[in-house]
Amino acid sequence: MTQQVLKVDGMTCGGCANGVKNALQAVAGVDAVSVDLASKAVTVDFHGDAQPAAWKQAIEDAGYDLIG
Repeated sequence: MTQQVLKVDGMTCGGCANGVKNALQAVAGVDAVSVDLASKAVTVDFHGDAQPAAWKQAIEDAGYDLIG
């Protein structure tokens, strides 16, 4: 399993964090997601042919912005 940390803008509460987490967990190849609301950091554990472009789309579809 591999891990990547993403920065997500627009998360202001626990509900926001859960929305991002749920959106990312629905993406193929994602095994686990943890969110640190204070630092706006989202850690994605993934395997195989996971597509980071799909992560960006999932975050944007949930109403948030990927930083960087």
